[in-house]
Amino acid sequence: MVEQTSGQISCLLIPVQGKNLLLPNASIAEIVDYQAPEPVEDGADWFLGYIRWRGLRLPLMSYDKANKSASGAKSTHTRIAVTNTIGDKHKQMPFMAFVTQGLPRLMKVRSEEVSAHEKADLGPMDKMMVKVSGEEAIIPSLEQMELLALQAVSAR
Repeated sequence: MVEQTSGQISCLLIPVQGKNLLLPNASIAEIVDYQAPEPVEDGADWFLGYIRWRGLRLPLMSYDKANKSASGAKSTHTRIAVTNTIGDKHKQMPFMAFVTQGLPRLMKVRSEEVSAHEKADLGPMDKMMVKVSGEEAIIPSLEQMELLALQAVSAR
């Protein structure tokens, strides 16, 4: 359930390589310190391997590499965002994870503060670019990210 208070939605502004992702707080299970993933052989460059989280083995992806936008290089502030899955394979894979490039920032967002950015150069993992309170942000396609993660897990 998305946390709403008087017309506001609690969101996280999550830094990735060169941009920020805007996600409802409810879609993020937890932000954790970076841990080296268990590597996989012959995986796609965006599929970094698996991490352990709360006793579960989760696929870890590089949003940047999956989006074909940047190197996905690890910074000194690298974290991992664990997200809830939303698709019809939720029982098979209830969570997935992606690498962030800094500390997320909590935002209370009102619909009138968000506007679509008309001249957006979107990648395959992007749903849309918006301006929120004067800042540009990407609303990622969690559905597309989940499909990629499921394909990677199914190939193992």
